Formats: sequence, structure tokens, C-alpha cells
Amino acid sequence: MASPRFSYCDEPAEPYYGGILQGDFGCSTKFKVPVAEKLFPALGATGILMFWVMVVMVPVALLIGVLAGMREGTRTDRTLSVASIATTATPEYVSGVIFAVIFASWLGWLNGSAATATRQGISFYNFTLPVMTMAIYGIGYIARMTRASMVEVMTQQYIRTARLKGLGFRAVVIKHALRNALIAPFTVIMLQFPWLLTGVVIVEVMFRYQGFGFTLVEAASNNDIDLLLGCSLVSVFVVLSTQLISDVGYAYLNPRIRVQ
Repeated sequence: MASPRFSYCDEPAEPYYGGILQGDFGCSTKFKVPVAEKLFPALGATGILMFWVMVVMVPVALLIGVLAGMREGTRTDRTLSVASIATTATPEYVSGVIFAVIFASWLGWLNGSAATATRQGISFYNFTLPVMTMAIYGIGYIARMTRASMVEVMTQQYIRTARLKGLGFRAVVIKHALRNALIAPFTVIMLQFPWLLTGVVIVEVMFRYQGFGFTLVEAASNNDIDLLLGCSLVSVFVVLSTQLISDVGYAYLNPRIRVQ
């Protein structure tokens, strides 16, 4: 007599035609529920975390990069460049511990664990440290790329022509330089999404935030094959989607690529 593969996921005993295209990701042996019931809520929690990381990371990084590129060779440029390199060279498991010690243990301003965010709701106190830990690395990387692009644009002939016409420095930067300087960082910003998927694994485990990264570690630690395959499939889909959007967006923003 046929029997279901697992008794706790309401799988039919008889063989049936189904798979990921039908929304069937299998059964989680760790959590004893269908994979979709565990995977998609975890993705939603990580999506909220990634959204706030991008909200913090992108504007701050662009501002730092533009300021450094506008003042190439000055003390401001050197200070911002050193800070960007230092943040990029610091991995999440180091910066997370530093932030937790300073803001949670010493000062007592923020909650050192984000576990309450998935149980009691997200607040400033239990969500700030994970966002800061993930954003600090990307800020330095995007800022360095923005600075390099800004420095290159500021040496172009049309910038010199605008200055010779009598336009102020601020008008030249905002109307002419900034728009062209942000074309290259757009690709770098889109590439942060695959990196965030790897960053959430460390940060979510460190702060006990029960999102996609935490679920992936739980699946790997408990040999939960179906859940692990579901997480891998989502990771591949996110990487391919962001790469496609990056290539199409770069061609749209850069008129030289469109003409060719």
C-alpha cells in the first residue's frame, strides 16, 4: 500500500504530478510544514530588511562619493576615501559585533537582538543594528565607485565649457556632472542585491532575525533538503533578475550604448 513521503505535510499517498511550477516546493523536515509556508514569510521579512538597507545605503554612499569626487585631492577627499576603504574592508561579523558592543552593551541605546522584530514587530530599537551592519559595507563600496566616476566626469570637456560659460560650481555639478556620473554606480547598486543575500546569512544569524538567511542556515544545519533547494532556487532567481535589470537599465541610462 502506498504511503506519503511525510506524514506532517498532507502529501497524497499516490504519486502525483507537481513541482515548483505548480507551487509545490516539497516538505520541510526541520519545521514540519510545506516549504512554501516557511520560505515565503522568511523572504518577506528579509525583503523588509533589504529595503531599509538600500534606503540607508544608497543615498549616503552617493553623497559621500559625490563630495569626494568634487574635491579631488583635498583633505575632504582623503578623509572620505579612507573612511570608505575602512568600511569596505570590515566584514559584517566584525562590524556587527562592534555595533552591538557600542550601541547595545555600552550605551544601551539599541536592542542587541533583532529576534523581537519577527515576533513583536519592527521598531527602531530592534531593527537599527542589523540595518547598520549590512549598510556599512555597501556604503564604502558604492562611494568609492561613485567617486571614481565623478572624478572622471569632472575632467571632461563639456564640464570645462560649462565653467567657462560662467556657470557656478554647484550648477555645473548638479546639472551636468552628476547625471553622467551616476550611470556607472547604477550597475554597482544593482549588484548589491546578490551581495545582500549573502550578507543576510551572517547578519540574521548574528542578530537572530528570522528571515531568509536564518532559514537557509537552519535548513543546511538540519539537512533539510527540500527547504535548502527552495532557498537555492530563490537565490538564483534574485541574482539573475538583478543582473538582467542592471544590464537593461545601464543601456537605458547610457545613450552611447543605446545608439550602438
